[in-house]
Amino acid sequence: MSVVGIDLGTTNSVIATVRDGQVVVVPAAHGGYLHPSVVSFSADGLKYFSREGVARRIVDPKYTVYSGKRLIGLSFRSKEVQKAVARLPYELREGNNEQAVFVGPDRTYTIPEVSGLLLGYLRQCCELFLGDTVTGAVITVPANFNDAQRRATIDAGRIAGLDVLRVLNEPTAAALAYGLGQNMSQRIAVYDFGGGTFDITILQVEGDVFEVLATGGDTFLGGDDMDTALLNILAELFRAEHGIDPRQEQAAHARLLIAAEQVKCHLSEFPEARGELKNIAISSQGEQLALRFHIARNVFETAIRGLVSRTIQTTQEVLASVGLAASQIDDVIMVGGTTRVPLVRAEVERYFGRPPRTDLNPDEVVAWGAAIQAENLAHAGENLANHAVLLDVTPRALGIAVAGGFAERILDRNVPVPVEQTRIFTTSADNQSSVRIQVCQGESRRFDENVPLGELELTGIPPARRGEIAIEVTFRVDTNGILRVRARDAATGAAREAAVNVRGGMSDVEVAEAVERQKSQESPIDDSTLPELAELEGLEELKD
Repeated sequence: MSVVGIDLGTTNSVIATVRDGQVVVVPAAHGGYLHPSVVSFSADGLKYFSREGVARRIVDPKYTVYSGKRLIGLSFRSKEVQKAVARLPYELREGNNEQAVFVGPDRTYTIPEVSGLLLGYLRQCCELFLGDTVTGAVITVPANFNDAQRRATIDAGRIAGLDVLRVLNEPTAAALAYGLGQNMSQRIAVYDFGGGTFDITILQVEGDVFEVLATGGDTFLGGDDMDTALLNILAELFRAEHGIDPRQEQAAHARLLIAAEQVKCHLSEFPEARGELKNIAISSQGEQLALRFHIARNVFETAIRGLVSRTIQTTQEVLASVGLAASQIDDVIMVGGTTRVPLVRAEVERYFGRPPRTDLNPDEVVAWGAAIQAENLAHAGENLANHAVLLDVTPRALGIAVAGGFAERILDRNVPVPVEQTRIFTTSADNQSSVRIQVCQGESRRFDENVPLGELELTGIPPARRGEIAIEVTFRVDTNGILRVRARDAATGAAREAAVNVRGGMSDVEVAEAVERQKSQESPIDDSTLPELAELEGLEELKD
């Protein structure tokens, strides 16, 4: 039986394992090492993954889910999900407990369930490659993921039939791959700009001890936004030529978005891109309309400069939070496919005053670190050649709602985990028989300006006047970044301890049902009918 490390990405996912002391990245059935994070559902019950799923983004956009990582663990009512609803071709609606659910051809699917299907496919790819059963996994997440997003990722792993050994922050995994066994003493910055999220993490590496000093980021900022910027450029060119806005039709929008992704990659290597997109739309006379385009890199860079500036601003804030200047960083590690964009590399070099490290594969380095940590956890207590000690932190402050609409902080940002902290509060009304503890994440003094995580209720409080009953509230965050809350009546000793009832999260019953569905419906991998992407996209070879 084997354990693996999985970088569950917005655009692509990577799976790796350790064999004979060496990290091995598991290839996809079609070749290559990047598995597109796409799941497509057909009316006859079949599911298509990875490159097969990408091909179906054009022919069946309504039932093809991509960029699910941006949605996982978020309430349907959150501004991020509402923003996604407005632009995604597949339908999302509100399910139980404010969950965002995908409307499939046969039924609705929670986002963790869709991610679980993808993780199950990745597990099968690994078992096919290794000839061995995969039982456990370390799954990476953005450092800035909140409690609900981390729980949802663990649920996805369980649905896939995996024992999730640990949820590991992506920048920490990258640092582990970079520094383990190097016997270094360095303060490093990991600049992680992926398809859907951005993280910046500052670490102190001393031998095989990796201590996170500070972290921050944006879970809704990534290469997807650059693709959208390019899509809008292409759409405006098409509208100027034909008088039709292709963004208003699902198939045309999907075709343009896939083309935009390819143009972005091309402009990361060449100063300009020329090509032709065929069969974008149909004219009023029934003619197929195409678009010949020519986009220079500087046009692309103008469109995305604001996105890149946001990452630099976040980087400044994270360094300032621990009293460091950019000049005090010894090395900068670039992680995530979006770091291949020349403007990104140029701005990072300008800010830090040194060229960032580009010799590590930005697509694979996180999975490398996850595989190393999975091997360490699977063989804990054994005498491994390199055994890392990871000291991570809380990405955001954690607090509870108090009277007047305010938030009282229990745990500060960038506190090392695991950690436990207790604060004492009193009742706010006479003869109060219960206390509802509303938990939030964020630094604002106003509760409604933070991210609500969920709530916990303590009942059975004896009658007393306001302020006479003392309630002890304890927050405990484990190494996965998962929060547990305990509320205790100091006088009677009555206590309630549980995971927070997370808004937008799956219940244990829902997860168990999804696990059983996955077991009964999982089918062997078959890539023998993989369509040719270039033919489906109608995109001629790009020329520089």
